[in-house]
Amino acid sequence: MTSKVNLAEKLSQMTDYWKPRIIGQLNGQELKLAKLRGTFVWHHHENEDELLLCLSGRLQIQFRDSSVEIGTGEFYIIPQGVEHRTSADEECHILVFEPIGTRNTGNVEDPKFTTVDVPI
Repeated sequence: MTSKVNLAEKLSQMTDYWKPRIIGQLNGQELKLAKLRGTFVWHHHENEDELLLCLSGRLQIQFRDSSVEIGTGEFYIIPQGVEHRTSADEECHILVFEPIGTRNTGNVEDPKFTTVDVPI
């Protein structure tokens, strides 16, 4: 049996941007909580779709030929293989659903890569 998770409490423990933390697993998926601000790197996930659920703020998801913005309570699914980058002008909180072991920088080596195997 697992215990309940309080998202606000978990977010209050996080200080770094672009450093997702695992808060649960479900059917081969990791649920990762992250604080974002600024712009991430262009990347793609070769074999993984990723769902980004905006908990607070506004998140811009940019593609090479378009972009979409999501706000609190909205989500977007990025299909596998689609190059993208995310950005947030102000602090934004998101919950990410993706297969276990998915790198946050996908196919790109970048200093913003973080190992997320340590749950918060």
